[in-house]
Amino acid sequence: MKKTQKLSIGTVTVPAETSLFFIAGPCLVEGRAMALEAAAVLDTVRESENVPCIFKGSFRKANRTSAASSTGIGDIKALEILGEIRERFDMPVLTDVHETRDVELVSKYVDILQIPAFLCRQTDLLTAAGDSGLCVNIKKGQFMAPEDMVMAVEKVTRTGNSRVMLTERGTMFGYHNLVVDFRGISRMQGTGFPVVYDATHSLQLPSAGKGVSGGEREFLLPMARAAVAVGVDGLFFEIHPDPEKALSDASTQVSLEEFPKIVRQLQKLHSCLPG
Repeated sequence: MKKTQKLSIGTVTVPAETSLFFIAGPCLVEGRAMALEAAAVLDTVRESENVPCIFKGSFRKANRTSAASSTGIGDIKALEILGEIRERFDMPVLTDVHETRDVELVSKYVDILQIPAFLCRQTDLLTAAGDSGLCVNIKKGQFMAPEDMVMAVEKVTRTGNSRVMLTERGTMFGYHNLVVDFRGISRMQGTGFPVVYDATHSLQLPSAGKGVSGGEREFLLPMARAAVAVGVDGLFFEIHPDPEKALSDASTQVSLEEFPKIVRQLQKLHSCLPG
């Protein structure tokens, strides 16, 4: 297996030498107050647990089950909130891009461009993201074998940009269900790039909630523990002040109150792994 490449992203370097790193924030930027509240919790966690943290928030949700679902508060308004978080907390920020034209729009506000799972084969989007020079986090498609993600990586690296992360978020298992094959984490680490486990999206029940995606949040901690035991480099969580009232992914987001406890437990487990 190739040695994992270290990435310098804003004020952090990942993977960290002796800890996990965490990507966390609300699924959707629903407003300034809630986003800042989530960022403040993440800031506290990185200080108290001494872990690298990256704030995430979608400036727009382009992939929703129903046309009636919220897609955002407006692109510029949401991006300005993300930019404020980056400056106020001196913390790297991640958001999704869905079309090539999004790349130029968001690049001045964030440090990481995330390629959604459904779009991980979109050559033009991956190339545009690579051309930005920013770090690119590619989520593995629910339809993709982990070993095939090397081709998605190559679409970015051929631009001369080697700042890439890969994220495992489950594989379709029939209708309305996902499973995680933890062998995939090791297989994707074979690319030599950091691998993240998406603890919230991998527990979705896609389109199973009468116009919204359902989820099984009760399995979040055991699944995250399993990813840490396998040797994942980082973890991705969606966190929200009031998950049940979230405008997106209400069934799988983690409360701000619970998130620090989860980080602490996963860090403790990580410290037990052989060096």
